[in-house]
Amino acid sequence: MIDLKQYGYIEVETPPVGLIPGRVTELQREQFTVITEQGEVTAVLKGTFYHTAVTREDFPCVGDFVFLQYNENGASRIAKLLPRRSKFSRADYSGHAAGYVKTILEQVVATNFDYVFIVSSLNWDFKVSRIMRYLTQARQSSSQPVVILTKADLIPDFSVTLSEVQKIAPDVPVHAVSSHTGSGLDGLSEYLQPGKTVVFLGMSGVGKSSLLNALMNQEVMTVKAIREADSRGRHTTTHRQLFMLPSGAMVIDTPGMRELGLFGADDGISAGFNDVEELFTQCRFNDCRHQTEPGCAVLVALAGGSLAPEHWERYLVQKRENKFVDDKSRSLMNKRAWEKSIAMRHKGKKGGNKK
Repeated sequence: MIDLKQYGYIEVETPPVGLIPGRVTELQREQFTVITEQGEVTAVLKGTFYHTAVTREDFPCVGDFVFLQYNENGASRIAKLLPRRSKFSRADYSGHAAGYVKTILEQVVATNFDYVFIVSSLNWDFKVSRIMRYLTQARQSSSQPVVILTKADLIPDFSVTLSEVQKIAPDVPVHAVSSHTGSGLDGLSEYLQPGKTVVFLGMSGVGKSSLLNALMNQEVMTVKAIREADSRGRHTTTHRQLFMLPSGAMVIDTPGMRELGLFGADDGISAGFNDVEELFTQCRFNDCRHQTEPGCAVLVALAGGSLAPEHWERYLVQKRENKFVDDKSRSLMNKRAWEKSIAMRHKGKKGGNKK
């Protein structure tokens, strides 16, 4: 028997008769791998999921806790998704450019984690603006972000890069590590405690797979060489998967993201740019647009140098994108919620006619 508490399970409700709890550790297409008290099982969704789900957010993801009908001779069936304590989402444009997309969907990347490791390499592809985007969505996820700067063995002096990250996020821990030499890995032990879950996020080629192999003390992920021309790599991880580390902590490894689209990130933006939004309260007019209005605290701060122009511009970019995504996603969610309510009313009428 496996103790699910080792996998972070906390019983918040008693499983119904015939169901047992489990945690989703892998998802490929529509087939789930779930760890249960009976061991690791393969599972599929019960048909009711497809009738009751309003959006893709309602479907299980790696990291989720579920109740399922256990089948020792075949595929078990997931019957219920349990409440999430944290989730990391991104906007899914379905392959369309922003100018052509009609509907934007929420893609839940991982759930029920304690820390978000934002992994970025110290090579030529390092960008502060990209890290800030990940920080915004990580703050939105209700968990603690941690910035991991990899490939420290390849950079003679990374103090400037380290200070850049610390400047934009003074409240966020930053660690420079080398998976090849092991330098800096000991500093991650405070997060990798038994029962805790960490999700790895970052672009392809930043060293997520190498870092996971180093923490696992074995090669569980294939590592591919990066291109010298632009310091980028091809996707090593092709699907999301949860690993149990020797320390008893868990890591959710995710495929590299070419671009992180913000989704429902209002709170995350406010948390990351609280210094900017604090200025709004000092403006003379409540409806100040921060353009040419007299008594605008933002314009005064920009002119005086206390607000950096690039910091203000990053705030505006994230706010514009988040509003665009909200507008493009809200109509679909409202439509599906309406369709679901109609279906439920129709089902209720049919049930009421039975004698």
